[in-house]
Amino acid sequence: VDIPVLVLHGEDDQIVPFAISAPKAVKLLKNGKLISYPGFPHGMPTTEAATINADLLAFIKS
Repeated sequence: VDIPVLVLHGEDDQIVPFAISAPKAVKLLKNGKLISYPGFPHGMPTTEAATINADLLAFIKS
């Protein structure tokens, strides 16, 4: 994948643990960017929508 890819992950994700997923995924991406969120759960797009949406918009504009 040669296009920029944004990986967002909550560090308190109990379904997909942060340590075994996000850092490894972003290493596989040529143009990967990781934003991790301390204390955010798996459902962070819903529970923390304002924060996630702001970061998504900033990434899209960059």
